[in-house]
Amino acid sequence: MGEDTRKFERVLTKKDLFVLAFGAMIGWGWIIQTGFWIDEAGVAGSVLGFVVGAIMVCIVGLIYGELASALPFVGGEHVYSLRALGPVGSFVCTWSLVLGYVGVVVFEVIALPSALAYIVPGFNVLELWSVAGEPVYASWILVGGIGAIVMTALNYRGVKPAAQFQTILTLVIALAGIMLAVGAVLNGQSQPNPPLSDVGATGVATVAIMTPFMFVGFDVIPQSAEEADVPPRLIGLLIPASVTLAALFYIGVIWASGQAMPGSALVESPLPAAAAMETIFDSQFIGRIMALAGIAGVLTSWNSFLLGASRAVFALADSGMIPKQISTVHPEYNTPSTAVVLIGGLSVFAPLFGEQMLVWIVNASGLGLVVAWFFVVISFFVLRRNEPDLDRPLKLPFGYAFGAAALVLTLGFIGLYLPGGPSALLWPYEWLIVLFWALLGVVLYSVSSTDSEVDVADLETEKLE
Repeated sequence: MGEDTRKFERVLTKKDLFVLAFGAMIGWGWIIQTGFWIDEAGVAGSVLGFVVGAIMVCIVGLIYGELASALPFVGGEHVYSLRALGPVGSFVCTWSLVLGYVGVVVFEVIALPSALAYIVPGFNVLELWSVAGEPVYASWILVGGIGAIVMTALNYRGVKPAAQFQTILTLVIALAGIMLAVGAVLNGQSQPNPPLSDVGATGVATVAIMTPFMFVGFDVIPQSAEEADVPPRLIGLLIPASVTLAALFYIGVIWASGQAMPGSALVESPLPAAAAMETIFDSQFIGRIMALAGIAGVLTSWNSFLLGASRAVFALADSGMIPKQISTVHPEYNTPSTAVVLIGGLSVFAPLFGEQMLVWIVNASGLGLVVAWFFVVISFFVLRRNEPDLDRPLKLPFGYAFGAAALVLTLGFIGLYLPGGPSALLWPYEWLIVLFWALLGVVLYSVSSTDSEVDVADLETEKLE
């Protein structure tokens, strides 16, 4: 690993790390899914589902926390799996993760014009063609493309500006959520949502199986750990802390929305949280404010996952698992500039393919994320066994028990995507995306040299005390 490829500056504070992860988790999903959750499980059942989901993800997050505190280097999952499982296992882990991150990035490119279409009358201008039955509008291509260029430029110019941008937008989202909750306390009233006894386990489970993917984004913290001026133990603790706050945010939005409208009415709105805000305050203008918070959520997720994807791709290139030319760090901005431009440049084309195609990509990318989680848990076990003396500033008590629980949970997540599972990928479209990504990975790994793999043991000496 040459000196010219790793010149990251430790400029991120604990607040920056926390906001990057929290902002990634409270993205666009809560704006559009709140009505579905309440309609399926009622307010009480939805809250219970998120409590269960938060506990599950916190267990996985604690595994990440121990590993991130011990190995706080750019690439996160790539570093852990490389040290524990070697090049092949690490490549499968990181390549799966990149699929997940890229899927979120391209989704946000289309989510931005989708949100604007709700706010701006007549936004859908000049239908050009259709893909899988979904129209593609020139206005969507223009707005999505400009958004992709701006977000890429922001991340290209430095991780600190990206973190500052994230902080501002996360404050907007948090204030909108607080405003909704205050309105529910002052003006809300109990709605005829089904009580928990009427919903049963099925409704709660329907919500619970969706929650892990509402919390995806906490792993942006280990991805950017090498750029953080934060003690390693605190890096580990920030992961479960960010998951806990995100869970409280989701629970608050669910409760407040349930005080505004019944689930059967919320589910009919394209933006249920905005509809709830409009009803509580009896103001279309204030409802638009919540929609603007949704746009902020699009941008925070977009920003975090572009950051995470570029660091994961950089780590692969720096290890010689994909073309080495990608592992460049900008001499002035200290960012993985080539990786940022590669991910951002690809995302510019996302609006050309319509909403349905992107739904298929996002669903396929979900499998990539949970596969990466599974490999991280395996790495946790291997490093606990092979390197018991590794300095772990945040060492979990009853570590093997946490690991066993995380292993069961991650295997369960994977099972959700397999045929017969509640979130089973569709054949042929979504499985073809997975197969194409796997084939592309095999080709890139085969043609790239692995002579310059990262020596994580050497990196250990650079860890902050």
